[in-house]
Amino acid sequence: MAQSVKLADDVMSVVRRESGLQSRSVAGQITHWINIGRAIEKSSAFDYQHINAALAGTLSPDDLSAQEQEVWFEQFADDVAAPTPQEEAFFAARRQLGRGVGLSDKGELIYPEVAA
Repeated sequence: MAQSVKLADDVMSVVRRESGLQSRSVAGQITHWINIGRAIEKSSAFDYQHINAALAGTLSPDDLSAQEQEVWFEQFADDVAAPTPQEEAFFAARRQLGRGVGLSDKGELIYPEVAA
């Protein structure tokens, strides 16, 4: 069941800005930060800077602790699950041109359905 929570305007401003940058909904951004906070509280050897470095590609995920890898993977999965606005525009343009718009589970090119 959904719940309402009152947050300060300055907090919501940060959440809205970051949710836009991360291509998440406001609720998704808050949930993401809650999950990170829980992981940090559970671990005495947790370093979120390592996770950010791995997400930025400057540190191998293999160099993260098991707990850090869990958070890294969750963030990574969130990032690749939703297309960016640029990706949406790219595939919209390809659909208009009747070009392939992705790959099937078998690795075959998928073409948009053309209305008759």
